[in-house]
Amino acid sequence: MVFELSRKVGVIKVSGIRKLFELASKMEDVINLGLGEPDFNTPEYIKEAAKRALDENFTHYTPNIGIPELREAIAEKLKRENRVEVNPESEVMVTNGATQALTLSILAILNEGDEVLIPSPTFVSYGAAVIFAGGVPVEVETREDEEFRVNVDELERHVSGKTKALIISTPNNPTGSILTRGNLEELADFAVKHDLIVISDEVYEKIVYEEPHCSIASLNGMKERTITVNAFSKTYAMTGWRLGYLAAPEQIVSEIVKLQMYTAVCATSFAQKAAVEALRGPQSFVEEMRREYARRRELVYSRLNDMPKISAIKPKGAFYVFPNIKATEMVSEKFSSYLIREARVATVPGRAFGRYGEGYIRISYAASYEKLEEAMDRISEALNRLS
Repeated sequence: MVFELSRKVGVIKVSGIRKLFELASKMEDVINLGLGEPDFNTPEYIKEAAKRALDENFTHYTPNIGIPELREAIAEKLKRENRVEVNPESEVMVTNGATQALTLSILAILNEGDEVLIPSPTFVSYGAAVIFAGGVPVEVETREDEEFRVNVDELERHVSGKTKALIISTPNNPTGSILTRGNLEELADFAVKHDLIVISDEVYEKIVYEEPHCSIASLNGMKERTITVNAFSKTYAMTGWRLGYLAAPEQIVSEIVKLQMYTAVCATSFAQKAAVEALRGPQSFVEEMRREYARRRELVYSRLNDMPKISAIKPKGAFYVFPNIKATEMVSEKFSSYLIREARVATVPGRAFGRYGEGYIRISYAASYEKLEEAMDRISEALNRLS
C-alpha cells in the first residue's frame, strides 16, 4: 500500500553525513573522518553530577523551559563570556541539543513563504528546518578566497521583501571559518537595515585558534533581534547527552516553549543537573581539548597541502578542514566514494552542505593523532594512484 505523505518532508534529502557514516559502518578497517563528534570522553565531574541526580531520584519531568538552576548558570555564562545579559527566567531555554533549539526557533518565527538567508556551505539541518516550517531557504554563496566568510554585498543580492531571518554559524561547520567582530558588525547593520531576526549558531565557540569568539547578540541593538543557540556537545564532549540551549527575547522564547510543551516536553532531567556542573565546574578540560585539536589541525592542514590535486585553507575554528578537490575533476560525492573505497577513509561530500559546497569535502580531525596520520597516508597514496 502506498500513501500520500507529507510533501514538505518528501523534498528533504537524507543527510549526506549519515549516508557516509552508514556506508563506513558496513566496511572493515575504515578510518571515519566524517562525523563531527569529539573523540574525548565527558569529564568525570560532569558524569558524577548526573549520577548524584539519579541517586537523588531527579528523574521526573522538569519545566518545559528547563530547570531554574541551569538557566541561571547559562545566564551567568553568557554574561561572563559572551557579554550578553539575559533574564534567566524568561530569555533562556534548555533544549534537547542545539539542533532542536535551531528547529524550534525556526518554527516559532516563520510563516508560510517566509525566506531565510543561509550562507553556504553550511550545516545540513538549517535548510531542512526552514522547509519544515513552511519557509524558503535561500542559499548565499561564501567563497574560499574570502575564507568562507559571509559577504554583506552577496546577502544584499538575495534579500527580498519576504526575507524574515538570517542564520549564521561561527565557528562554521563545515568550513572551519569564523566571523570576526568586524564581520559581525557588518552583519548587524544589515540585519537592522532589513529588520531581520538573526539565528546565531555558536556551538563551536570554545574551539578557536587565533582569534577570540564574538557573539553577535553582544553588539549594540542586536540582543533584541538575535536567537543565540549553543550546546554542551562539542565543548564538554557531551554529544550523546543531547543537551543544548538558546537565549532570545522573551517574546520569542515564550513561543518556543509552547513548541517544546507539545513535542519533547522537556530536556532530560538528570542531564540538566550535569550541565549545571559543566558550566560551574573546572574548565581546564575544555582548554586541553582545544590544544589537542590545534595540534591535529596542523598535521591535517600541512599533510593535505602536500598532496596532489587537493588543497585547503587553514581552519580558524571548530575541528573541520574543507579541502578543495576540484582538480580531481570529480564531483564531491564521487570523490568521497573513491576515498572510502580506495583508501578506507570516510569523509563527507561538500555537496551535503549545500549547493556551494560542491567541489570540496569535509574532513573532521576529531580523531586521534595516530588515526589522522594513518588517514593522511592512505589519502595521499590514493591520490597518487589517481594522478
